[in-house]
Amino acid sequence: MKKICLCLSIIALLLGCSGGASNTSSTKQVDAAPNTLTDQEKADGWVLLFDGKTTNGWRGVLKETFPDHGWVITDGAFEILPKNEGGGGGDIVTVDQFDNFDFVFDFKMTEGANSGVKYYVTENVYDKGALGLEYQVLDDKVHPDAEMGRDGNRKLASLYDLIPADQNKKFNGIGEWNTGRIVAKNNHVEHWLNGFKVLEYERGSAEYRKLVSESKYSNMKNFGEAPEGYILLQEHNDRVWYRNIKIRKL
Repeated sequence: MKKICLCLSIIALLLGCSGGASNTSSTKQVDAAPNTLTDQEKADGWVLLFDGKTTNGWRGVLKETFPDHGWVITDGAFEILPKNEGGGGGDIVTVDQFDNFDFVFDFKMTEGANSGVKYYVTENVYDKGALGLEYQVLDDKVHPDAEMGRDGNRKLASLYDLIPADQNKKFNGIGEWNTGRIVAKNNHVEHWLNGFKVLEYERGSAEYRKLVSESKYSNMKNFGEAPEGYILLQEHNDRVWYRNIKIRKL
């Protein structure tokens, strides 16, 4: 009788452990496939800005349509083509504008590549361009722009030509996917790279305006202080990929 009771106790214990593991597994949040959102992300207000299949939601700078060359969609990602492969299509911007937001994107680049993600972008019909704050996307080891500017403020994940990213930033490497993030609320802005915050600043503050006055933007009145703007992906004739582009309003 004692042996039977012992066996039943062991069986009950094993069943209890199995049940616990099953409950834990059922509540675990599983990462979404590229260019999709989890149920939790949807509940939190995230929306995709790129579906991985079409150019819906994007257009060329100062254009009503998407560029007819220079950009292709490859394996669920926007791919920027080098100039010798039909590149030169120009930058692209979102159709919509944003004020307070949490913006996330994956990027991958080839050796020596240069690109960037601009935000609070305003289009300028006079110089046929678009101005905005830039999250730098760059191969720090090879591209010469990494050694320009001041104190490394043109390196990967920096606020281009204004504030350098943390020198201990985590970069997954050339040819690997990395995740950038820009959080902007009530003029407080943060840059993140692969889950780590690499810089933060206050738009419009005295410190910010001093940095602008010492940068290439010194002659541009109220640079980067628009209340809302487009988000832009920069084309520099280098092969770079973007995917998992999503945003939520704050």
